[in-house]
Amino acid sequence: MFDVAIIGAGIVGTMISRELSKYKLDVILLEKDNDVANGTTKANSAIIHAGYDASVGTIKAKTNVEGNAMFDKLCEDLSVPFKRIGSLVIAKCEEEKKILQELYKRGKQNGVAEMKLLTKEEVRQMEPNLTEKIEGALYAPTAGIVGPWELAIALAENAVENGVELKLNSKVTNIVKHDGFYRIFSDKDYVEAKYVINCAGVYADKINNMVNSEGFEIMANSGEYQLYDKNVGKLSNSIIFQCPSPKGKGVLALPTVHGNFMIGPTSEYVSDKESKKTTREGMDLLYENIKELFSEFPYDQIITSFMGLRAKVESQDFIIEETNESSRFINVAGIDSPGLTAAPAIAKLVLKILKNSIGELKLKESFASTRREVKHFMELSEKEQSELIEKDKSYGKIICRCENITEGEIIDVIKRKAGATTVDGVKRRARPGSGRCQGGFCSPRVMEILARELNVEMDEILKGNKGSYILMRRKTENDHWSEDNE
Repeated sequence: MFDVAIIGAGIVGTMISRELSKYKLDVILLEKDNDVANGTTKANSAIIHAGYDASVGTIKAKTNVEGNAMFDKLCEDLSVPFKRIGSLVIAKCEEEKKILQELYKRGKQNGVAEMKLLTKEEVRQMEPNLTEKIEGALYAPTAGIVGPWELAIALAENAVENGVELKLNSKVTNIVKHDGFYRIFSDKDYVEAKYVINCAGVYADKINNMVNSEGFEIMANSGEYQLYDKNVGKLSNSIIFQCPSPKGKGVLALPTVHGNFMIGPTSEYVSDKESKKTTREGMDLLYENIKELFSEFPYDQIITSFMGLRAKVESQDFIIEETNESSRFINVAGIDSPGLTAAPAIAKLVLKILKNSIGELKLKESFASTRREVKHFMELSEKEQSELIEKDKSYGKIICRCENITEGEIIDVIKRKAGATTVDGVKRRARPGSGRCQGGFCSPRVMEILARELNVEMDEILKGNKGSYILMRRKTENDHWSEDNE
């Protein structure tokens, strides 16, 4: 019997699991996929928002500003890339400058610090590559960029190191209420827990409805993005937003923490909650919108495009509450933008809800707030590189030439707690395959390393989720495969 079961290992689920791992609680984190951060967390804008967008008084507004302030220490402790580069909301006419005034006022009410309204000349000085159409901007220096899946992976790793049990490939199929606990079924077995925290993203309504009346509906909103080569990384110094309209925030542009450049997202409601496809229409829409920010844009430097889903609810605010109908069942639902930014504060809020129900919780004396440092070989000094190779020869073998990733780094992310077991899992943790060739050269070597370190055959290695086999071989009478492998 667990004290708490968390359903969903995205940024919110992993953040809550790490927060609860500070206390003397038996916690299990359930994830339907074969890795953490496989949903919205792996396909979003990677922005730590300042907090002027959300309506005053909402949960979004409160958790955005509070969460933003927690990122410096959090990312330092967990060895996760994070930079405060600031954001600009661009106005191209007098009417849009009035909207900037409203955003500024709202930001002040929400508690956002250090905002400034800039003149055209001030904006041009900061961002000389922006279009000449600009008439002013709202500057928020507290905004930043982060590695979102890297953060979720680090949170899961640290939570597991502190006693949380992570159970992958565990899709929740039913939840049954009992007197004082819940029995949570998967397609294989079940677990029991006194408390359930529903962080199931676009499926949070389905999980809620297993034990409660239909209280909310999750609407899946798709957003397409394009990632550009590092040659484009310095096109802007800040996160660049268009002035919001009734249709939304529009397409934004930003450098990434790893030196690439990204534009997106589009916004379209879809019925398929597993949809990941990009479209020609989405590409055309991004091209059309980016012209509003940059008069010249290097479209030919694109290296990949991708799509992510956001979980939206009708109220447009986060749902974070213990349900009236089922005590000890806590919904954390409708976590769309700025969910990544708000996640640390959301975890604190969930902890408060638990404490109100359970009573006093005892801290672990043994809690470790940091995880083992992630070594990026090419960022080390020559002396440090030599010392590392002397200890471990695998750090002297380059596997991914686009990103200069060594075999040692790949082995490290496989062997860690909540470590990589797939090609995509290695990519998200150590970045081989993230460069301009998108794994065209290094993927076979990554597969070889995975097979060796996991002690499995090459044709058992998956690209990503269950069933995504890369290699196939003809079955012989000497093979003893299961039906799933055929």
